[in-house]
Amino acid sequence: MADDADQEEAAPEPVIEGLTEDAGDGEEDPELEDMKRRVQEMEEEANKLKAMQQDLAADGDGGEEKKASETDEKSIYVGQVDYEATPEELQAHFANCGTINRVTILCDKFTGRSKGFAYVEFEDSAAVPAAILLDNSIFKGRQLKVSAKRVNVRGKGKGKGRGRGRGRGRGRRGKGYKGYRGW
Repeated sequence: MADDADQEEAAPEPVIEGLTEDAGDGEEDPELEDMKRRVQEMEEEANKLKAMQQDLAADGDGGEEKKASETDEKSIYVGQVDYEATPEELQAHFANCGTINRVTILCDKFTGRSKGFAYVEFEDSAAVPAAILLDNSIFKGRQLKVSAKRVNVRGKGKGKGRGRGRGRGRGRRGKGYKGYRGW
């Protein structure tokens, strides 16, 4: 059996006519060289892209999510805001609570008119409980509703995917249906 294995290894490789290693006297086809060069360039570019993605993944690590959650912890929701109120007036109303970074009054994107609520972002989260104490305070003749900013969680409150439309329909049991008549 060992002799059979030696004979298989010693068998000459088949030669295909017209294809020999030194058929071009050391020169390769120019198209083949061009294709090899392009493949090499694409592989290098792919390696660069992979390295860039790994760098971004290492640097990212949810940095934006952390910033957003930190901002939400330092923010309050203010409801029932007068439609003519300005951010400066709201800032003056909440100035005693702490240092304010930003006041955002949300407006309708088509009309540009205030929607009647705002968000106030403070420098630190210790100001939020003090600001919540201003709940039901009067601002420009209206009673404000102040609460900690609620964080929207993706997919929360949508149920199990049902609730769109009227369902399967009423079939024939709508108006005028008299039931089954077997005659």
